[in-house]
Amino acid sequence: QVQLVESGGGLVQPGGSLRLSCAASGFTSDAYAIGWFRQAPGKEREGVSCITSSDVRISYGNSVKGRFTISRDAAKNIVYLQMNSLKPEDTAVYYCAGEAPGYVCYGQEILDFEYDYWGQGTQVTVSS
Repeated sequence: QVQLVESGGGLVQPGGSLRLSCAASGFTSDAYAIGWFRQAPGKEREGVSCITSSDVRISYGNSVKGRFTISRDAAKNIVYLQMNSLKPEDTAVYYCAGEAPGYVCYGQEILDFEYDYWGQGTQVTVSS
């Protein structure tokens, strides 16, 4: 069975950095895409970033462009989300999601309904 496990969340001051990890297991091949989403209290789930199975396409939500970077370590089946210049409005539960065989993340939007598998989330709190 596919399993996605997020880690790396925590408390950070405004302007600080965190790196989230999404460890994937159970995929029958290397052909899968990973998306990062977040949800804050009282707000809808928001697409943050995504990366295709071949790493030829990377997308970011408008609110995080220039501050967040997604990358994949294919050998370890881990996708990272490096978050820099964090703001209080980045506070949310962050989820990674997977889709096989990796046909998503080619459009202009990062859409949660395109993903088949979800992790349990990791809390990110940005506060002074």
